Order: sequence, then C-alpha cells, then structure tokens
Amino acid sequence: MDAAHRKEIITAYGKSEQDTGSTSVQIALLSDRISNLSRHLATNKKDKAGQRGLQLLNGQRRRLLKYLEGKDYDAYIALTDKLGIRRGQRIVR
Repeated sequence: MDAAHRKEIITAYGKSEQDTGSTSVQIALLSDRISNLSRHLATNKKDKAGQRGLQLLNGQRRRLLKYLEGKDYDAYIALTDKLGIRRGQRIVR
C-alpha cells in the first residue's frame, strides 16, 4: 500500500487528516490489507505464511469491530455497510 492510498483511506474514514488511530480508520486500513492479501492468495495458493497473516489480520479486525460494536453501535453499522463487511447474527438494539 503506497502512502497516497493510505492517506486517502485515512481522510475517508477519519475525523480529520491526522486521525490515524481511531477504530474506524484502523478497521478500514486492515480491510484494505485483507483484500490485497486475499487477491494475492487467490493466485498463490501454497503461500502458507500469507494464509497465516490473513488469519491474523482477520482476527485483529474482528476484535476491533467487536469493540466498535459495543462502544458505538450506529458507527459500527455505518462502517460495516460502507466497507461491505458482513455482520454476524446480532440482536437488533
């Protein structure tokens, strides 16, 4: 991921230009890395280290999504819709 693309994601999902640590920005950056790695693994099926990295990234994103869901449910719904992330069966609040 080049710096321009990273900055683009930060401005799209952050509260300001310097907002790189908020939960929504972290989830958006992880989602971009996950999609890039998924495309790589589609062509390189024997890349076991890459598969493990993908599992680690998915777990980290899942934990951040769970945190955001508990902290600000409306922001969680908006972010998952915007990123196209499927949500599990949750009780509607």
